[in-house]
Amino acid sequence: MENEILDLLKQKRGGLSFPQLAGLLHVRGRSQTKLRAALKVLLKRGEVYKKRDSYLARQDRIVLPGEFMASSRGFGFVRLEGGGQDDVFIPARYTQGAFSGDIVEISVKEKGKKGKPEGQVIRLLKKGRETLLGVFRKRPGQPYLEPFDSSAGEVPLSSTGSFVIPDGAIVEADRDSLAVRDVLGMPDDPGVDTRVIIKRYGLESQFSAEASVEAKKALRRISSADLKRRVDHRDWPTVTIDGETAQDFDDAVSIKKLPSGCYRLGVHIADVSHYVRPGSAVDADARSRGTSVYFPDRAIPMFPPELSNEICCLHPGVDRLTLTVELKYDEKGERKSVRFYPSVIRSDERLTYTLVRRILVDGDVEVRKKFERLLPPLELMADLCQELRRRRTERGAIDFDLPEPEVMLNLQGVTEDIIRAERNLAHQIIEEFMIAANEAVARFMEEKGIPFIYRIHEPPKKEAIDEFRRFISHLGYRMRKDTDQSPKELQKVLFDVKGKPEERMVNQILLRSMKWARYSAKNLGHFGLASDAYTHFTSPIRRYPDLIVHRLLKWVMSKMEVQIAEEVLANKADHLSDRERVAMEAEREIVDRYRVRFMRERIGEEFEGIISGVTAFGFFVELKDIFVEGLVRVTSLPDDYYQYHEKQYCLVGERTHKTFRIGDQVKVRVDRVDVERRHIDFGLLDKIHKVKSAIP
Repeated sequence: MENEILDLLKQKRGGLSFPQLAGLLHVRGRSQTKLRAALKVLLKRGEVYKKRDSYLARQDRIVLPGEFMASSRGFGFVRLEGGGQDDVFIPARYTQGAFSGDIVEISVKEKGKKGKPEGQVIRLLKKGRETLLGVFRKRPGQPYLEPFDSSAGEVPLSSTGSFVIPDGAIVEADRDSLAVRDVLGMPDDPGVDTRVIIKRYGLESQFSAEASVEAKKALRRISSADLKRRVDHRDWPTVTIDGETAQDFDDAVSIKKLPSGCYRLGVHIADVSHYVRPGSAVDADARSRGTSVYFPDRAIPMFPPELSNEICCLHPGVDRLTLTVELKYDEKGERKSVRFYPSVIRSDERLTYTLVRRILVDGDVEVRKKFERLLPPLELMADLCQELRRRRTERGAIDFDLPEPEVMLNLQGVTEDIIRAERNLAHQIIEEFMIAANEAVARFMEEKGIPFIYRIHEPPKKEAIDEFRRFISHLGYRMRKDTDQSPKELQKVLFDVKGKPEERMVNQILLRSMKWARYSAKNLGHFGLASDAYTHFTSPIRRYPDLIVHRLLKWVMSKMEVQIAEEVLANKADHLSDRERVAMEAEREIVDRYRVRFMRERIGEEFEGIISGVTAFGFFVELKDIFVEGLVRVTSLPDDYYQYHEKQYCLVGERTHKTFRIGDQVKVRVDRVDVERRHIDFGLLDKIHKVKSAIP
């Protein structure tokens, strides 16, 4: 019967309902039970999928597994297994009620309505979580949950247990029994957003008892045995440069100008692998987490604080074990030699990006006098940084100028401001030196030909670059058509828009055209950095891939045989890429929550901003004074009926021909803020400046 069903469905591409199948197969009475059973088997095997009341054979679509991610607007996306592929858009009507984190099987059309891959959920393969998070709603005789992580509507709850729950509270419910398991608090309670994010993304906020015990044992002074076979650099002038709130200093730098005129750069990275052994409880916890996660009000570290903030942390004035990458460059920034070795350092100073900017850029007399002894090495670092940056630019590296939001909290944890995080010369110094060290390690290990974990960034798809080319052409910029495999032409576009009103928008659109950088056991190069070999080596306190790289490098340096299969590293790389993306999404969502709460107190206030995105239902505006984005809905524009011109990326009034496009400067008013759905609605007051465009 199963084969007969498949034959029929393959002939009927639009699908058949159960009565139609029964009629065509001449199945009546009790025999219909066998038909239902056969359909159930085919659904389970994935050979048939259901769309509304019809059954279809999976003949004209690709069927793939992946992780479902729900949006608050009903639709969702599926992140395909294996990485390196674009997420697949799932329209609201095809989500089948899947929840974020679920592993599902989807059927994929190569080209949906917008010419991009589009799919529909066929079946659930594995539940992402055993619980649901959402807003509790009281209804006469029946409590409901409005889930955060599903495109479905309200879900009826079976029990509230012993909890007395006010309407609007955020709760956690068992997914199978739909009974309330925990009450996280009211939406405005201090810290509730962080508790929600920790639960929602399955972040581990507590270490195992075994890991805590191991970490406390590691909290000790460095012994003479620890120093054996290490190069002593405690006499080198060495500094750490980090953000003001950083607590886990895992990289330090030192520099000297040699009599030959060459720069000798030392990049010293905390030797976490000395304290964290493979197979230990601390290692297991760190591998599971994959990365530290940073929120505005706290951090969820990858290692217990005894390691991350103490013995492994490169505090000033104390001895610390490190792995050093010693690089020599000529005056033009060309690398002449590189060495790797275990070392011991004693950092002279814990500097911040702000302090270094005041020393090198602002020329602050008072600060320069305070750090007078460090002026010569800092100025050498600035000189070498500029040469390294110039050489990277010449080879085609893409430098996205996309500042991150920085949430400023007061002592009570309330948001005082949301600003653009500064990116100055101090950031560039550390960025260039860390890139140099990461590349040096990757190239060295590749030459050895042993299994390794690389940080890769594959070239964007031709279709994505073609779309980007069309987008910038409407802003008056041009690109050659042979740029899909070379970053140089993309780099040129970013240079051309530098300082223009549309600069940030072009950066954002280009970034969206790119693939995600990820970890891989195969070296596929790093497109964005224009690097033929790259890895992550410089942050082992907060990234587990770096710890793996340290172990592999130390095995090679000690001339031990590396006994690890590429397949094992490939599995680790996939897991760590997933954990990195979860952390990024969690960090992004918590900032969004802070933004919305901050703007709720500013309803009625007026701001200037720039149109950052245009859709059929309105346009998004990013404010100038506050790093916040909101939506001006077309329904709030009373002067005309506006149509969306998808190929021109703009809204055009039918009668007035007034246009709204990315980069236009506008004045808006905060009209409405929905904290639960994280929506901010603006009302348009005026159009200040129209971005240049190739469209008449």
